[in-house]
Amino acid sequence: MESLYLLIPFSVALVFVVALIFWRSLKGGQFDDLEGPGFRILMDDDLPQKPQTSDASVSLASDGIFKAYDIRGIAGKTLTPEIVRQIGFALGQLALEKNARAETPPAIAVGRDGRLSGPELAEALMAGICAAGVEAIDIGAVPTPVTYFAAHELGCLSCVSVTGSHNPPDYNGLKMVIAGETLALSAIQDLKRRVRLSSPVPAARPPGRKTKADLRAAYLARILGDVKLARPLKIVMDCGNGIAGGIAPELFRRLGCAVDPLFCEVDGRFPHHHPDPSKPENLADLISRLETTDAEIGIAFDGDGDRLGVVTKDGEIIYPDRQLMLFAADVLTRAPGGEILYDVKCSRLLAEWIRAHGGKPLMWNTGHALIKAKLKETGAPLAGEMSGHIFFAERWYGFDDGLYAGARLLELLSRAPDANPVLHALPKAVSTPELNIEMAEGEPFSLVEKLKATAVFTDERERITLDGIRVEYADGFGLVRPSNTTPVVVLRFEADTPQVLARIQEDFRRALTTAWPGLAFPFQPPGNPIPPPGANPEPPAENKSSVKPQESGDSIPLPRHRSGAK
Repeated sequence: MESLYLLIPFSVALVFVVALIFWRSLKGGQFDDLEGPGFRILMDDDLPQKPQTSDASVSLASDGIFKAYDIRGIAGKTLTPEIVRQIGFALGQLALEKNARAETPPAIAVGRDGRLSGPELAEALMAGICAAGVEAIDIGAVPTPVTYFAAHELGCLSCVSVTGSHNPPDYNGLKMVIAGETLALSAIQDLKRRVRLSSPVPAARPPGRKTKADLRAAYLARILGDVKLARPLKIVMDCGNGIAGGIAPELFRRLGCAVDPLFCEVDGRFPHHHPDPSKPENLADLISRLETTDAEIGIAFDGDGDRLGVVTKDGEIIYPDRQLMLFAADVLTRAPGGEILYDVKCSRLLAEWIRAHGGKPLMWNTGHALIKAKLKETGAPLAGEMSGHIFFAERWYGFDDGLYAGARLLELLSRAPDANPVLHALPKAVSTPELNIEMAEGEPFSLVEKLKATAVFTDERERITLDGIRVEYADGFGLVRPSNTTPVVVLRFEADTPQVLARIQEDFRRALTTAWPGLAFPFQPPGNPIPPPGANPEPPAENKSSVKPQESGDSIPLPRHRSGAK
């Protein structure tokens, strides 16, 4: 009987608990009002939990801002300060892990381009880095190459550039280097997982400090100590209102150039034209200015200053694969037998040119981070991409730097009485710029995989599937690859004549239409052999396929080796 009395309070309590749980479910789970001194019902939230993701983290993963080579999104929408703070914390954690055995604590240099969203996002990034217990070094508004330079100059080997590169004004993003490694592909996916597991960002004990450093003077001094012009040049410089405008005119004037600045005021709205020199339409103003002034040559930079565009006095665009020819001929005099890297979009004449000058050509995947990693792996002295990224490991640090590439270009051209014949003498074929077909997210990869499995190309001599599909013909090539940054299919074509170009394009049109009906093609329909705007015109017969060292190029005195970064 006594045991029965003992069961009565327990039964009453059990009934009360069940009633409370039922009442809580009616209130939508709100239970806090019932808690009082000495009384708290243990719910699921009180049990040990795995780290939970915030709404920002879930959005961050689903919106796909983690690209192949960087992080990129629309500022204030897919890329918010809270998201960037979480990324900063994850980067700080990664820096701590990479630095575990080092004697000095890690630090991350942070720079930003001229976009209007840059200051807020940079502050959020540094707050996250500091929350992880890592020092954040604010180097201010500078080109991305200056941020890379800071990692070397300050000895921290880690940096982040807050930049939207050449994207529209409402975009922004992050280019990241941690412990000397440029984050790309699986490393960026790993970073995404870290962000999802570290939300919300906890407070570090103790937090890292935030410091400031000005690298402009050191960066300018480093280039001015390395590059010497044989004579002054008059140039037009189009910065497209990007961040390069804040430093490039000074650099080239101090090198000895008379600079005619075009859109060099930093303005994150990019009011005059898109800051992307890889697109011919964005070089129209530069070409027009060259026609009306006595300037000898024109150069252009993209939004964050890591890509170079070049235009001759008569308005011919010297695409980066031809720039690379000039650089390779020079570098190989000091690095005989060296490998020269280039991406799958480059001219087929480039490989022949490299061999003719004693080098070893190596085609590689498109992407600045992928090229940098391969450059480091192979020890190659030079690399380049069709997009305008040029990487010097000889006399420089191996990262892509449009300003330094421009300086090296003028160093070579200044040794000739006139820069233009030197550039015109570089071998060329009839070619298109990069062409894009817009598709839905994920479709470009599906299309290319289907082409790999089923496509048949007429008279193909070789099929290269390193990055997309590049079909080599006896008289040209065609390329189709999925972009790793935007949902587009990238096309490029090259041939000996306009008629051959049209034939190759039609071969690709047929294969693409068979694999994916309904595509809108960015080149001329059958029966019209006219190349698209911006294409190289038909080259002179004597220059069409020659890859021997050019006479005018041979007459340029080659620079002597100077000590510098390896």
